[in-house]
Amino acid sequence: EVQLVESGGGLVQAGGSLRLSCAASGFTKDDYAIGWFRRAPGKEREGVSCISSNDGSIYYGDSVKGRFTISLDNAKNTVYLQMNSLKPEDTAVYSCAVSFSPTVVLGVNPWKVYDYPYWGQGTQVTVSS
Repeated sequence: EVQLVESGGGLVQAGGSLRLSCAASGFTKDDYAIGWFRRAPGKEREGVSCISSNDGSIYYGDSVKGRFTISLDNAKNTVYLQMNSLKPEDTAVYSCAVSFSPTVVLGVNPWKVYDYPYWGQGTQVTVSS
């Protein structure tokens, strides 16, 4: 059974930092991608960052470029999202998801939500002004 467990959310002041973790288990495929998405109240789900195990390609949403960094620890099957210079508009529930679709893994469209069949439960990030 594929499982994704997020941790690391919380409350932080604007300008602060948080590191989210996504521990993945239950799959043996070599080619996969882990994506981070977020959803704020009243807004659509937004792609935050994605990393592909295929070649290590990394993608970021425009709103987080230069502030967030994604990394993959293969030994621990864990993906980290380091979030710096946080802003109140970063407040959202952050979820990680895994995709085995070539469309995502090869970077054709890393934000194709329907190609992510497995999702974590989400972790709340709240940034106060």
